[in-house]
Amino acid sequence: MAKSTTVFFCNNCGYESAKWVGKCPACNEWNTMVEEKVVVSKGNEKKVASESVKPVLLSDIAIEEGYRFDTGFHEFNHVLGGGLTKGSLTLVGGDPGIGKSTLILQMCDKINIDGKILYVSGEESGSQVKMRAERLKVNSNKILFLGETDMLNIESRIDECAPQLLVIDSIQTMYDPTMESTAGSVGQVRSVTAKFMEIAKKRGITTLIIGHVTKEGAIAGPRVLEHMVDTVLYLEGESSFSYRILRAVKNRFGSTNEIGIFEMQTEGMVEVKDSSELFLSKDKSMPGSVVVCTMEGTRPMLVEIQALSSKTPFGMPRRMSTGVDYNRVTLLTAVLEKKAGFMLYDQDIYLNVAGGVKINEPAVDLGVILAIVSSFKNKPIKPGGVIIGEVGLTGEIRNVNFIEKRIYEAEKTGFKYCVIPKNNLKNIDNNFNIEIIEADNLSDLVKEIIV
Repeated sequence: MAKSTTVFFCNNCGYESAKWVGKCPACNEWNTMVEEKVVVSKGNEKKVASESVKPVLLSDIAIEEGYRFDTGFHEFNHVLGGGLTKGSLTLVGGDPGIGKSTLILQMCDKINIDGKILYVSGEESGSQVKMRAERLKVNSNKILFLGETDMLNIESRIDECAPQLLVIDSIQTMYDPTMESTAGSVGQVRSVTAKFMEIAKKRGITTLIIGHVTKEGAIAGPRVLEHMVDTVLYLEGESSFSYRILRAVKNRFGSTNEIGIFEMQTEGMVEVKDSSELFLSKDKSMPGSVVVCTMEGTRPMLVEIQALSSKTPFGMPRRMSTGVDYNRVTLLTAVLEKKAGFMLYDQDIYLNVAGGVKINEPAVDLGVILAIVSSFKNKPIKPGGVIIGEVGLTGEIRNVNFIEKRIYEAEKTGFKYCVIPKNNLKNIDNNFNIEIIEADNLSDLVKEIIV
């Protein structure tokens, strides 16, 4: 006979403990242990091995036709690596009201499949989903709706209609009646996700799970949830902007860190074709404004960095940055003072990436430095240029990766010249119809670029 016992799970990483502890031993987070009741089987119970699954040679496994499905969105396909994969389990997370359900409902209308689509909602009624579908002009005749949160009932309905695409909105509202804990708890989320994984793999049903995020921006529930699924997508955006970025942080069927850009309009999510033009202002000849090229996965994207340098009336100058790591900005400011001779000890420096984009790669270092110098001297940089390069602590300009893709993006967008590290010159083809300026010495480059 199985018996019920109480254990403690870490809400962040899923670590299991027999007693409560203030600090999780696995992830070192404080106050994340929550109490759950689980059913434990006795060790003397006999278990029968399943005869249905046997090991086979990997070379004997055939990939079926129609392995991927076109979602109907080019940006969505790009993030996924070519489209949704048959029998995959995909987790889509984002802030409340960011547009997760809207995007998935539109995808259900556009996706290129012949089978049924089952939309399971534990948060909204059928009339609410129907009203959204009419507003988005979604064809409701091809979507089956099920308003249910009981996992046993959901599984039986899946057996009845045998859908080709399954959508769960959201995973935190589903519960397994065989467990005593409430819906959304650590044990429930783990159990329900494991069942959906089994449904997706054994029956070949492509499954999309919508999940909420915490105040810190992570998927709500145990961290093990992201390890269980095949793909994790985040829909990001600022409340003051209509643009949304769909980002892949895990993908077993393609590359990670790819992004897709959408705009939230009256008719729903609309793809943004030219991402570089989106984040660039019309007037780029202002002091403190520099255009750089950053890579999001395999996609080059031109963004504008704006800097403001102002003499401080206080003894301690301020350093503030939005979109670029604060510590990186402080480091580059020190390099400017030590290696280029710009005395910024009495200057407040504010840095912003236009459009709400967040940049995490060092290839924009040179652009950040030139933006600060441009604002400090109150002179614009030479118009029509894109700045690319990493800056080391000794002041050297280091080479960056994907240099040809970055130059091509600058040429395609209509820029006149591109500043790149000198060491990257040997790795590029000279067939570009754009002026290439090599950057070797920081002081000489400032004199040449700042007009």
